[in-house]
Amino acid sequence: MKKTPLSLNKFSLAAWALLATTSATRAQYTPVQPYKGAIGKTVAETQQWWPDRKKAPQGAPNVVWILLDDIGFGAVSSFGGLIQTPTLDSLAYNGLRYTNFHTTSICAPTRAALLTGRNHHSAHMGLFPENAVGTPGYDAQIPFEKATIAEILKENGYNTFALGKWHITPLADLTPAGPFNRWPTGRGFDHFYGFPSRGSTDQWHTEFWEDTRRVKDAQNGRHFNEVLATKAIEYVTEQKSAAPDKPFFLYVATGAGHAPHQVAKEWSDKYKGKFDAGWDVYREQVLANQIKLGVVPKNTVLPPRNPGIKEWNTLSAPEKKLYARFMEVYAGFLSYTDYEIGRIVNHLKQIRQLDNTLIFVSVGDNGASKEGTFVGTVNNFDPEISEDEHLKKNLKEIDLIGTEFSKANYPLGWAAATNTPFRQWKQDANTEGGTRNPLIVFYPKGIKEKGTFRTQYSHVIDILPTTVELINAQIPQSINGYKQDPIEGTSLAYSLTDAQAKDRHTQQYYEILGTRSIYKDGWKAGTLHVKKQPFDQDKWELYNLNEDFNELHNLAASQPEKLKELRDLFESEAVKYNIYPLKDGTPPTVGPSAYKNLNQVVLYPGIQTLIDIASPLAGKQAFTLTADVTIPPNGAEGVLLSRGGRAGGLSLFIQNRKLQFVYNLGDGTKYTVQSKATLPAGKAQLRVDVRFDDQKKSGQINLYINGSKEGETVFGRSIATIYSHEGVNVGFDDLTPVADTYKVPFAFNGKINKVTFDFESPQQSYLKTEK
Repeated sequence: MKKTPLSLNKFSLAAWALLATTSATRAQYTPVQPYKGAIGKTVAETQQWWPDRKKAPQGAPNVVWILLDDIGFGAVSSFGGLIQTPTLDSLAYNGLRYTNFHTTSICAPTRAALLTGRNHHSAHMGLFPENAVGTPGYDAQIPFEKATIAEILKENGYNTFALGKWHITPLADLTPAGPFNRWPTGRGFDHFYGFPSRGSTDQWHTEFWEDTRRVKDAQNGRHFNEVLATKAIEYVTEQKSAAPDKPFFLYVATGAGHAPHQVAKEWSDKYKGKFDAGWDVYREQVLANQIKLGVVPKNTVLPPRNPGIKEWNTLSAPEKKLYARFMEVYAGFLSYTDYEIGRIVNHLKQIRQLDNTLIFVSVGDNGASKEGTFVGTVNNFDPEISEDEHLKKNLKEIDLIGTEFSKANYPLGWAAATNTPFRQWKQDANTEGGTRNPLIVFYPKGIKEKGTFRTQYSHVIDILPTTVELINAQIPQSINGYKQDPIEGTSLAYSLTDAQAKDRHTQQYYEILGTRSIYKDGWKAGTLHVKKQPFDQDKWELYNLNEDFNELHNLAASQPEKLKELRDLFESEAVKYNIYPLKDGTPPTVGPSAYKNLNQVVLYPGIQTLIDIASPLAGKQAFTLTADVTIPPNGAEGVLLSRGGRAGGLSLFIQNRKLQFVYNLGDGTKYTVQSKATLPAGKAQLRVDVRFDDQKKSGQINLYINGSKEGETVFGRSIATIYSHEGVNVGFDDLTPVADTYKVPFAFNGKINKVTFDFESPQQSYLKTEK
């Protein structure tokens, strides 16, 4: 007798949906496909059916995006610079070089714009997560309606991996409790390996995270770039071994060349003596190279030195030696980074994937850094010291530059030089020097005119739509249940085969920290905002980039109507893309963290590292720290709680049976207090109070054992505004030691029951000044 298949009722449909919807997929909901089989009473009588899995088209190319950091237009060799980058050269000479490509002029906004294909304010990343304010343009909460390239490619059957610097997760989410939906793995990446917060990391002592968990002992003496490249190769190797026909997307965001500039001496010594002629000669040589290569128009001339930059020949011999060494280290840092990128590229070649890989390299996320001061920076310094005192400090520490004992950043003279032929530098969203970066596109399948240039106007938001078009991917109308907003970038695919094609991206706004500009059809109006100055007092300039490539001739006075037209256009763009309200770095300087409004925070042993900028101490000054411990009969020692490390932080610890606290400003100044009495065995309440005077600059540290005051000291400055590359840890110190008297991890060998922070109201936070 013929068996009649059972029809699916509401219950069986619900059961199928439940089975098909695991806890993982509920977090990123995908509608269940209608069942197309036929259910029988037994498996033998059932016509089985399986939902289709997302699958890329046969032969779909792999995609690699590489984003370098803080690199000016005139740094790398393929664009005329004097820093040798053979891997980038190879990609450039076998691909295309875009010489009219732009970023936002600063880090996190560029990353948000790149990954979403939307303008940075539209993606809610008007500045940094750590400076977020509660408005759509600045809250650092990238909407799910603006999917990342990883989310899009995942929908198209790709595996997705992110490595290196992230820096676009809201502070309130950067805790062990999440939420994790704005971490890399919550925004479409299968795996993440790198550092999720802040704009920089120590290259020798990196706080690594994999997915959403802290990874310890990841370096073992290796440089950050080596670890990054090795992990990238590992991800690709595993993926191609498991699914050889499945394409991957690899996003590699190095820490280079952002400060701290750190690299092995063998790399910096390759440039020994190469920059002794100074930054003025560097600019001349680079411009000559750029004209010869065709990177810039033949009639390009150098702009005057940026304000404050001294003529090299006026410097003293010690200054020249110091400044040349800074540049040797920076150049070695970039050359070494290029070498590690080369390991990834060579691996793709070895496994026969390179010819089927689309690679974009943005040589920088903004112009060269302007954070290094006129005399450079070897290590943290007291901001109140004079420039001459800072210079003397740097000269004493010259041999530390590039090592693990430095936080080096080169002088502004070199920032200006590596931005040749443009004015100004990073953060200056009104200038090409802040926003124009080299772009390299490598795609053997789609590029015939290898080694040539493209001059079409382009912006970082264009890379996503270009990628999607070149690999024939689709952007779903809805991703993870969120209806998608339009992409705001313009695909550059049209330019790959036609060097003379007319620009399609013809209009673009810029704004960072109140400095702003607007570009349209070759004309550009902009204003450099001075912090704390009323925005309506900002002076606007006007340039015709069609004739004035590097903005040397301000036409604002002679063409007021054109200036007004562009300023009006900026106003309409500001409303459209959430640019208002303008903010220029004045308070609040630290955005909302998960602990911001809590008066008490309790931490338990075993908690993973708390990211410093998102920790309970972020933005706090006065606090009480109490460790509830049990000391065994034979005594105990070790760190009870630490924040930061050698470059600044604090540590409460027991050593030589004494309770001790170190308050490290990171510039060589350490305030230390030690208990008079030795610690008794048994349960103990160990406490430190940090209080400030009425001016909030200096204060007092008091140490207590079981309520009895055991030590005190005063301090002259605070670390409240110092945010470390190393976070908060319970029961040990991490990576580098806060104190000089122990080596990391100096883990506590007694028992910690809990550690409690108490934060008083501002009125209670300061010492009472005796009249």
